[in-house]
Amino acid sequence: MFLSRSVLGVIFLSSLLFPVNSIRLFKAGDESDLFIEAPVYRNGPQCSVLADQSLICDPSIVHIAMTIDPEYLRGTIAAIHSVLKHGSCPQNVFLHFIASDSSSVDANQYTRTVKSAFPSLSFKVYVFHEKLVKNLISSSIRLALDNPLNYARSYLADILETCVERVIYLDSDTIVVEDIQKLWNINLIGSRIIGAPEYCNADFAKYFTSDFWSNQEYAKVFKGKKACYFNTGVMVMDLGKWRRGDYTREIEKWMRIRKDKRIYELGSLPPFLLVFGGDVEAIDHRWNQHGLGGDNLVNSCRPLHPGPVSLLHWSGKGKPWVRLDANRPCSVDLLWAPYDLYKFQQNQPLDRFGFDSL
Repeated sequence: MFLSRSVLGVIFLSSLLFPVNSIRLFKAGDESDLFIEAPVYRNGPQCSVLADQSLICDPSIVHIAMTIDPEYLRGTIAAIHSVLKHGSCPQNVFLHFIASDSSSVDANQYTRTVKSAFPSLSFKVYVFHEKLVKNLISSSIRLALDNPLNYARSYLADILETCVERVIYLDSDTIVVEDIQKLWNINLIGSRIIGAPEYCNADFAKYFTSDFWSNQEYAKVFKGKKACYFNTGVMVMDLGKWRRGDYTREIEKWMRIRKDKRIYELGSLPPFLLVFGGDVEAIDHRWNQHGLGGDNLVNSCRPLHPGPVSLLHWSGKGKPWVRLDANRPCSVDLLWAPYDLYKFQQNQPLDRFGFDSL
């Protein structure tokens, strides 16, 4: 169920600034002892009964893709927990995890870690070869945005099995507080390949430099379109249409142009805007309450936007697990905490702040 105003009303206000430090969870051999086991979440009576076979190609279930890495692993586990807790058919979900081939943690270790927290979860860990994109990445305004794994979402159609034709992509700093089936059921009309909340009041021009807008050949990509900003941390993606249109190559084309001319600054987002801007299936804003981590340079506290909430997103520099461990959380971080399964939490119990659970 989405967050009600009564729940939001008891959140205290906070406006502190905090540094975000990298969190490294893994030690040799302890990957299955980092997280407590989540409660078992069962399907409701309305859920379809699945065949006794691999679910990886089953189009009737919800497919979710996420990246997985040591720094954000705690967020990934919390995000999964939230999806299962609020899902009407939690056993009819398949997770596709994308790990970097340069990670200090291998796919088998990630598999053991996820299984330790969610023994009955259906999932697979894939390896993303960073060489595919490393030479295409240009420096952006924040070092974390230059991580090659941030670009894995552009390669999902190549990484996942061809039988997977539809997927929800979620960033690891998200929490879902509504039934994920409702997001999955959104229809991508006509030729649309991406569904995401759009923000047409945002200054779209600022996502590209004057070098872009002064070049008529570049700028004409938006001619005749009402292109709006959308956040790529929450997307419904039609991978079948993506493959037929070979849109990964379109994204790579703009990244190559960016290597020669500084036409944008902000990492992996602008290529998506260039390729899909103006042709996105607009999803209700409740499905991406983003910016909760502050902006890309300053770790600051931000309140929720007005209206109902189905998904919270700590995009920006600040991450809730870091601020909670520092015992200096922003108000919205207390909404993330009930989903945290990490065994070695350094924060105080939630009842100190007047919270039990959501």
